[in-house]
Amino acid sequence: MTEQSTDLRETVRMRYAAAAVQVTEGGTACCGPQPVEVDENFGSTLYAADERDALPAEAVAASLGCGNPTAVAELREGDRVLDLGSGGGIDVLLSARRVGPTGTAYGLDMTDEMLQLALANAAKAGATNVEFLKGTIESIPLPADTIDVVISNCVINLSVDKPAVFAETFRVLRPGGRLGVSDVVADDTLAPEQRAERGDYVGCIAGALSFAEYRQGLEAAGFTDVEITPTHPVADGMHSAIGHATKPRTGMSGPSS
Repeated sequence: MTEQSTDLRETVRMRYAAAAVQVTEGGTACCGPQPVEVDENFGSTLYAADERDALPAEAVAASLGCGNPTAVAELREGDRVLDLGSGGGIDVLLSARRVGPTGTAYGLDMTDEMLQLALANAAKAGATNVEFLKGTIESIPLPADTIDVVISNCVINLSVDKPAVFAETFRVLRPGGRLGVSDVVADDTLAPEQRAERGDYVGCIAGALSFAEYRQGLEAAGFTDVEITPTHPVADGMHSAIGHATKPRTGMSGPSS
C-alpha cells in the first residue's frame, strides 16, 4: 500500500472513530443521542421509521450511509450475511432480524470505536445471531465460500483498493451468493479530478468509481448479473446507487483473466 493510500485509510478511520465517540459520549439529548451531522442524502433518514424505531437509538444515530442495503438485498431466513464497514451496526441488526435465528449477520469494521459501539448496540437489541469482526474490507477475515449475501452502505467507495474489495467479496461468497450494496457512483463523464472537487474523500464523494468502472470492477472479479442503479443525487454528477451482482454457481471459481 502506498503512503498516500495509508494516509487516506487513516483519515477515514479517524473520521469514523470520532463519529462513534460522538454518539457514545457526546451529543446526548433528552430523547437520546443526536445523530452524527450529515446532509439529507446520507444517514438514518434513508431508513423507514419502523426500522429505526426497532433499533437502539445509538445504532440509528451512528448511521452514515447513503442508502438502505437491507431493503434491496433480498435477505432470506437462514442466510449468512456480511456487512462491509458495519459501523455502529444498523445494517447488521436489521439483517439479523431478517435472517432470523437460523441465520447469522456478520459486521466487519476496522475502527475499534465503531466495533465497541456496535457490540453495545447488539446487546441492547438482544441480538444473538450477530458477530462483529475487526479487519479491512480489502482482506476479509472469513473463509472462502461461506457467505450467502454481502451488503455494504457507502463504504466500498471509501476503499483505497477497490479491486481487492471486489475480489475478497467474490472469494467469501458461496457459489450462487449475491451482492447487494449501496454506494456513491459517478457519471461516466466525470474525471477523477472532477469527482474530487465535489467533496472530500471521507464524505463518500472523492473516491467514487464511475458507473462503467464499478461494473467493470465487479465483472473482473468474476461476478455476473451486474446491475448498478442510481437512486438519488448526492452532488452534481454523483449518485447514491444500488449495486447487485451474483457469484456464478458453476463454471467460475475466481476472477476473469
